[in-house]
Amino acid sequence: MAEDGPVNEAPASDRGSHNLLASKRRKIHHGKSASIATIGDASTMDQDLAFDEIPDYPRRRAMIACEICRSRKSKCDGSRPKCKLCIDLNAACVYREPGVKLDAGDKIILDRLANIEALIQSKFPTLSQADSSTAGPLALPAEQGFNMLSPTTSHTASDYVNSRRTVGNGPGSIPLSGFGISQAAMNISTMPKAHTTPALHLLQWPCICDLVTSPCDPQVLLQLEMTRPPLDLRSHYPLDLSDLCSSIYTRAFFGKVNVWYAVVNPHSWNELYRTASLNSFRSGPESCVVLLVFALGQAAHTDTSTAHASYDGRPPGTAYFEAAWQLLPTLMLRNNVMSAQCHILAAAYLLYLVRPLEAWNLLCSVSIKLQLLLSSSSPLPSDEARNLLERIYWNTLMFESDLLAELDLPHSGIVQFEESMPLPRSFPLTPISPSPSSSAPAPSPGSDEIWYFLAEIALRRLLNRVSHLLYSKSLSLASLAPLVTELDLQLTQWHNHLPPSVQFPIRPSSSLPDEALDPVQTVLRLRYHACRTIIHRPYILYVLSSATPTVGSSTSHISEACATGLESAYIQISLLSSHRAGHVPYLYQGFLSLVSQTLLLLGASLHTELRRLMPVRKEALVKTVDSVRIEMNTLGRLAPSLEVSGRILGEAVDRWKERISGVEW
Repeated sequence: MAEDGPVNEAPASDRGSHNLLASKRRKIHHGKSASIATIGDASTMDQDLAFDEIPDYPRRRAMIACEICRSRKSKCDGSRPKCKLCIDLNAACVYREPGVKLDAGDKIILDRLANIEALIQSKFPTLSQADSSTAGPLALPAEQGFNMLSPTTSHTASDYVNSRRTVGNGPGSIPLSGFGISQAAMNISTMPKAHTTPALHLLQWPCICDLVTSPCDPQVLLQLEMTRPPLDLRSHYPLDLSDLCSSIYTRAFFGKVNVWYAVVNPHSWNELYRTASLNSFRSGPESCVVLLVFALGQAAHTDTSTAHASYDGRPPGTAYFEAAWQLLPTLMLRNNVMSAQCHILAAAYLLYLVRPLEAWNLLCSVSIKLQLLLSSSSPLPSDEARNLLERIYWNTLMFESDLLAELDLPHSGIVQFEESMPLPRSFPLTPISPSPSSSAPAPSPGSDEIWYFLAEIALRRLLNRVSHLLYSKSLSLASLAPLVTELDLQLTQWHNHLPPSVQFPIRPSSSLPDEALDPVQTVLRLRYHACRTIIHRPYILYVLSSATPTVGSSTSHISEACATGLESAYIQISLLSSHRAGHVPYLYQGFLSLVSQTLLLLGASLHTELRRLMPVRKEALVKTVDSVRIEMNTLGRLAPSLEVSGRILGEAVDRWKERISGVEW
């Protein structure tokens, strides 16, 4: 750590004088902290320590004694590289790294991380051979992961942790490593390049493989999407840019869409719209952003998913998206923040259309732009631009991780910046300028809500850790237990520390029906149960694969883990109305998750030991599975990969019903 880092306390004997002789203004930067209290208390993150002028004494920095002087309890002169005493003794002069004070929460987390890191390295010796320039495999993930949010934090920009590194400053701080190549290969909070979490991998499991007539290559979904007919994006429809439609779709976007992506600043929207209007919505990045906002806003205004929308041959928002698409080729050649913003909004609309591969192509373009911007020595023009870049970065990383979780796609290389990227902060309030037609200021169309965005970042990184630790290589039963315990604890703490506004009940109850939850709570609950299932799924595979498995009192932890995984799988497929609601960020992945969890329950119910752990009786499971089958048949028209997944599931359900005929539980 550099010498001008945090100010350490002087030895007790000199503490009083050192406080007077300390530098006039020093800033303490803690970096990203896992402590809930630290995140909520922004004053500890960036405060100035001011001291009165003391003209009678010269000012000097507080000394940090070397190890030799500490052991001899003698005063150290702090000289570098060797103090006077070490020179006299011809001894190695070693100074402790300057540190920061840790509260109780920090210490508990760091202690547990040290234990987990030792455990991981003992099971995977290659991790200990990582380049020393790379952070420890579990140090950063847990700092940023489950413990990001607190019910006590306030919703202001200063409440969020700043990075240890300023984005865009410092040439070559993180050199580019090339497309598909990541220097952060040892970072377990990023999606691994090879893993077995996708739905169709379950078709290779015992019991489940017997439910399909022929083997199915997990690559088939990607192959189907690659040969899919392209979108016809020639402009066929007139644009309605009336004030009424603009107002309706703008409010719908900021009320129902921006909460997921937080990628458009509501405080500067009116100025953005004014610029686009002056260009007649035909040129410039401002016009492209506005048109994409209208496209997503119209899609959200229908308040239903694409699977059940009653549109006349075209999804809502198509006309606006086609107009924006005409502007993208020019913006594709630009490497600035607004160009990246246009591409991420376009990718969001393509995901709404359930066009995963087209969305991935745009994400690759965003990734390249971000890597160039983050590796540049030129600073960004404003704090707002830097804040926007950070949000675009996290959107890109989450979009890519979601797609990599289901499709075997190349990595774009964006993950190399993940460990040093600040968490999103609130956009600063900007002065409201009067509208052209009125002397009164135009109000913002919405608020800058980022709670879901922060919660999703934490959960996505936890899901990536699960894929890294449990699904990227084979594990023994002995090594599985501590990993599952720790990951489940992280998920529990993530849920416990959600702010009240996005907190959700884990299990459905009659006292709080699903309809009472808002969309943010609904999506977070779906994501929670998806994560909880894949954390415990390896135990279910172990029981299915064992020649003579016994799940009883002597193996209670296996029984509990299997029961937990099966419970979450059932809760997820039973929340079919939540999937059907068509929440924008969870369409394609949510549909494939239905297939995955249903196949898991079908296979488990065919196993004598696991059948006793099923969360519901046979009649309830049959009813729910039939509902999922009908839903997947409906969804098949949205994408060929979903059509094949639905067909595979239908065949599996038919064979499953034959197998369970006469069996009760």
